[in-house]
Amino acid sequence: MSLNLQLQQGSPPIVAILRGVRPDEVVEIGLALMDAGIRMIEVPLNSPQPLVSIERLVGAASEQSLIGAGTVLTAADVDAVVSAGGRLMVSPNTNPAVISRALEKGMDVLPGVMTPTEAFAAIAAGASHIKLFPGSAVGPTYLRALRDVLPRDCRVWAVGGTSVSNLRDWLDAGATGIGIGGSLYQPGIGIDDLHARAAALVTAWNSIAAKSR
Repeated sequence: MSLNLQLQQGSPPIVAILRGVRPDEVVEIGLALMDAGIRMIEVPLNSPQPLVSIERLVGAASEQSLIGAGTVLTAADVDAVVSAGGRLMVSPNTNPAVISRALEKGMDVLPGVMTPTEAFAAIAAGASHIKLFPGSAVGPTYLRALRDVLPRDCRVWAVGGTSVSNLRDWLDAGATGIGIGGSLYQPGIGIDDLHARAAALVTAWNSIAAKSR
């Protein structure tokens, strides 16, 4: 299911980042996240055998999920992720060639930006969703100022230092959603702990969404 359709159907706007996950554990971890209500998952390409993990996760996930890769740096990376079944491309930087390649392949893209210059370069390359990274370095106040100059239909995701405790701050500043790594998943985390963290995030999002209606 595409990123836009996820949002239209009310899925929590949370991308779980599984940096360091191994192929032998990724299905159990992914299913725990999905059971808690998280539908978007990325496996960074600097994880062990990431393409194997993506392929296994895609095979286990329902059609309502969106699975892909993070730390996508080259057009060749894009091709490899597509071959593994991934449909989400997340990168830490703005590379027009990588964005264009991913869009050609029918992927959803979340290129990383920090400055207005990078944000507009990503938009010019075709991105309608961008990733403010690292969010912890600039904070929600910066995002609020950045949103003032971006096209209204450009959706910004905060990534880096995001957690259940600052989810509302980011959303109030104009973020569409968050990508969340270390405060949700770390290698070696127990499944029950992971599920509880994910469920807390989804509960927090549902509470914020209900109050905004």
